[in-house]
Amino acid sequence: MTTALPALPERAAVSVVMPVLNEERHLAEAVHAVLDQHYDGPIEVALALGPSHDRTEEVAHALARADPRVLLVDNPSGHTPEGLNAAIAATSHPVVVRVDGHSVLDPDYVAVAVDLLRRTGAANVGGIMDAEGSTPWERAVAAAMTSVLGVGSAPFHVGGAEGPAQTVYLGVFRREWLERVGGYDPDFVRAQDWEMNHRIRALGGLVWFSPRLRVSYRPRSTVRALARQYRDYGRWRRVVARTHPGTINPRYLAPPVALVGVAGGSALGLAAAVTRRTGPAWGLVLPAGYAAVVAAGTVLAGRGLPLRTALRLPVVLPTMHLSWGWGFLTSPASIVPRRSPTPTEQEETRATGR
Repeated sequence: MTTALPALPERAAVSVVMPVLNEERHLAEAVHAVLDQHYDGPIEVALALGPSHDRTEEVAHALARADPRVLLVDNPSGHTPEGLNAAIAATSHPVVVRVDGHSVLDPDYVAVAVDLLRRTGAANVGGIMDAEGSTPWERAVAAAMTSVLGVGSAPFHVGGAEGPAQTVYLGVFRREWLERVGGYDPDFVRAQDWEMNHRIRALGGLVWFSPRLRVSYRPRSTVRALARQYRDYGRWRRVVARTHPGTINPRYLAPPVALVGVAGGSALGLAAAVTRRTGPAWGLVLPAGYAAVVAAGTVLAGRGLPLRTALRLPVVLPTMHLSWGWGFLTSPASIVPRRSPTPTEQEETRATGR
């Protein structure tokens, strides 16, 4: 356990850090949601600008000219952890709020988060990833992302009781804790939140979930973008498991098992059809079982949705599941290069003598 930190003041100053890449569509809305918070303390927002291919940089400069609380920081790589670290280094307030360029904070998000940090003594607090879409496809993705059969039972997706958690969506941090763990690991292009929360907990820090904290999230707008997103999620979750042994659980193994079952069962069924043998036909039980899961997920997630939206769920759910599974199974062992020990690992080594 690490030493306790002094209590936060009631209206602690807040630095909001936001990695930004190709966010022309949502950036202004995300930044205004920060600047318009119902919070009496000082707020600044640092935008870490990656090499966007749209008008994101133009929008960001216009926001900075309009409000002196908006700071612009270069992030040449465009990678999320490097942008976050650059924005954290460019700010100085004792509370650090992570926000994405396609996320919109509730008006009282900062006030509730600071109160939770003060009340719980947590290193990091966070809440629900409240997915919302504007097209039938995006609304279907949003419904799947808030369903147990879509993304599992993680509280930051489906809700739950307030309390300690392994990880939370985005996060509101005591700056001292970010300094203790050395910030985000730049090797983790994805899954950097889960990985850093693991290091915080390893040093005795408390990660706290509260459903009172809600962030509106804008889902990917195409099948291809959604598949790429979930492939990367699966690939980098495997990296976390390799880097921190013992952090995997059955929920993370479900998508790769489903992919193997569907692919293997389909191959057996095809072989049976080609050879006109009945023996291997039992393999079709596996893809049929998965189809039943997708049907159940469609019914569960589609309740109350317009028909045009619900009809997209049988495409959304397999795209999420099987892309995640493919990323997990094909994640190369070399994806994270050798690196120097982080401050967390150095402290763990000193504590254990190994």
